Amino acid sequence: MKILRYLFRSLRTRIFLAIFITGILSSVIILYATLTNYEERAVNVNTLEAKTQMRILANHLITNNYLQDPNSGTISGELDMLSSLYDGRVLIIDDSLRIVRDTYGIAEGKTIISREVIQCLKKGDAGATSRYDRQNGYIEMTTPIMETKSLEGGDVTRAVSQDQVVRGVMLISISTEPITNTLRILQRKAMIIEIIILAVLFGLSVLIADLVTRPFNRITRAINDVKAGYTNQPIRENAYMETEHISNAFNQLLLREKALDDSRQAFVANVSHELKTPMTSIKVLADSLTAQGDVPVELYRDFMTDITKEIDRENQIINDLLELVKMDKQVSALGISQVDVNLLTENVMKRLRPLARRMDVELTFESARQVTAEIDEIKMSMVITNLVENAIKYNKEHGWVHVTLDADHQYFTLEVSDSGVGIPEDSMEHIYERFYRVDKSRSREIGGTGLGLAITRTAVLMHRGSIDVRSREEEGTVFTVRIPLIHLAGKEDKT
Repeated sequence: MKILRYLFRSLRTRIFLAIFITGILSSVIILYATLTNYEERAVNVNTLEAKTQMRILANHLITNNYLQDPNSGTISGELDMLSSLYDGRVLIIDDSLRIVRDTYGIAEGKTIISREVIQCLKKGDAGATSRYDRQNGYIEMTTPIMETKSLEGGDVTRAVSQDQVVRGVMLISISTEPITNTLRILQRKAMIIEIIILAVLFGLSVLIADLVTRPFNRITRAINDVKAGYTNQPIRENAYMETEHISNAFNQLLLREKALDDSRQAFVANVSHELKTPMTSIKVLADSLTAQGDVPVELYRDFMTDITKEIDRENQIINDLLELVKMDKQVSALGISQVDVNLLTENVMKRLRPLARRMDVELTFESARQVTAEIDEIKMSMVITNLVENAIKYNKEHGWVHVTLDADHQYFTLEVSDSGVGIPEDSMEHIYERFYRVDKSRSREIGGTGLGLAITRTAVLMHRGSIDVRSREEEGTVFTVRIPLIHLAGKEDKT
């Protein structure tokens, strides 16, 4: 069963079966139609020929007054010849349904009751019949024996027109054995042709199925080589449009994997550097204390304060890294609830106002309407905090930060604008990268880890929202976040 299931799942097997079965059915239908057409045509030809002979003979019967005097040797010979020609039987019936002549010589003088004969007597040519009995192998036909004469003062009981009188009926049975024999011969030949077609179709089906699936096999081998690590070159298979699409999709995936590998290497290098810097500072400070024999209390306190700051900085980096890992690995699902976004923003602003006062930055909040949305309150609080805190820290003296909240029927929009130092144009596409800093020296002074915007963007995307930035150096920056009011559950939310 497993082998059969495997075979039927194979594209090559399905193509083979499709071609093979279609070819077999087509050949069977063609051969059947050919034999049937031959049979019908042969029957029709025999019928038409016999009908012509019967017409001629019927006229002879009337001319020689055979119905009244059936002793004419000439007519009897013609009837016997017709019977012999078609290997059949001829009956001559008068208008009183009496059999005048039977070429078999067994029914003469008897009365025949037949629907076809009666119909032919009544209707003349319109009542003539022709019936093919395939099972018994004969064709039965009736033809009226009509006399042309004026009906004035005459017998009108068998009149079918003003000058046509039906005097009798000719009934003939034609054997179809020659047709049957020919059909048997054709069927034997058709079986031989069918076997040849079957063999040819089998070979063609195998060949075509193999040719069609070769590009897919090449793609499979190339992917396996990449998976095994033998190569990392892009795949180029353009035999079909489908294989080209598969190749392009795999190449894009390969490029993404390479980018991820590069990103991981850069990330590991950045993490090592960022974690090593505080540890180096701590070691330098500790070694300085250890090298001095009698350290004054004030100097000792200064050194310990610096060590504490470096430890706090190390701790902040580690916490931010853990938060990013949780988001990347989707360890923590979104805790969606109905949240008053106005109140959430005001609470964030309240926590950051002391920092704004220390930095001499004016912090304002404006809301166009009351906004309630289905969001993760903790992660959205982190988004607002990171954007507003960055706007305060990277601002100018006597600067300002303006936070605006608005909504439509689908999204709410949070805009954080400032009068700060701005972002250089060449740095715009890198600001969401981990550990990327526009101004490294200033970032270290104010305690930045270079992870805040990466965390912010990840949290926004988890809400299926978007974040945009506009900035000019020395003029300020505007971050715009759009979040759906109603949360659309994604795979990360399913447990």
